[in-house]
Amino acid sequence: MENGFKALLITQRDGTFASEVKDIDIQELPKNDLLIKVSYSSLNYKDALSASGNKGVTKKFPHVPGIDAAGIIVQSNSEDFKEGDQVIVTGFDMGMNTWGGFGQYISVPAAWAIALPAGLTLREAMIFGTAGLTAGLSIDKIVSAGITSGNVVISGATGGVGSMATAIMAELGFEVTAISGKNEDEFLKSVLGAKHIFDRAEFVERYNSKHLSQADFNAGIDNVGGPILSGILKSLRQNGIATCCGNVASADLNTSVFPFILRGVTLCGIDSAQADIDWRKKVWNALSTNWKPSYLQEMAEEIGVNQLDGKLTSMLQGKAKGRYILNHEQ
Repeated sequence: MENGFKALLITQRDGTFASEVKDIDIQELPKNDLLIKVSYSSLNYKDALSASGNKGVTKKFPHVPGIDAAGIIVQSNSEDFKEGDQVIVTGFDMGMNTWGGFGQYISVPAAWAIALPAGLTLREAMIFGTAGLTAGLSIDKIVSAGITSGNVVISGATGGVGSMATAIMAELGFEVTAISGKNEDEFLKSVLGAKHIFDRAEFVERYNSKHLSQADFNAGIDNVGGPILSGILKSLRQNGIATCCGNVASADLNTSVFPFILRGVTLCGIDSAQADIDWRKKVWNALSTNWKPSYLQEMAEEIGVNQLDGKLTSMLQGKAKGRYILNHEQ
């Protein structure tokens, strides 16, 4: 095992933040149940916030972001895992105030790790990453409510969670309406499998201008919040269900009670970072089998550690498309 490893290190000095690819002594990692050599990580909006010094995400610097990691255990103090096991680690505190997957090694509690399902490679696990897990948790809420077919509307459809949700729902046979502010019709339809596309402003105008709108969808997955989430709620059919997991449009929700009291609509929040481990395992197993999109490989762009800065900046600017995965060997 190496004594040192490469990582994207974020430092703070005089109120400003800087990022640099550095060699770090492995002894700087905290002592924990598992020491994992990271093969792949993935990029998420929360990573971009952490790398920019957002104190709502990361309070302690210097810091290595990366809320996702997939790799091989090199040391284990846990009865549940042994050296050589392939594992996935997402969420909890990793990449927030615990050094994360943008380094070639991580040291984490065993309770954060999940054995890699037989139907996934480490690379595929990180194409999914937290985005895929979040999408999967949302879909599990919907199908567990008895909605197994019909029309579903998905916001932020070119982003990480939205693109995964679109691809998985299309794979399961749902008719997907994608909401996006980007001109990415070919990607949304040919790669992800969306049947219909709404511009964000057009969707808000059609579905959020009244207390209750035309009921067009059986379910909705919202990744942006604000008036789009309100419009999704107002456009659901009887006993429809919507999940929400993001607030890039707005953290405020101004809507009417009519979807709830006249149509029996349900709104479910999704917190993938603290999701129960058994629920995670259930969803990862589904992602490794019948929920795996046919075009999974086409959804991701693979990058090296020296490309992280540029892609994280693109995320903050709202220019990201699909998934970016970090290959530590590239």
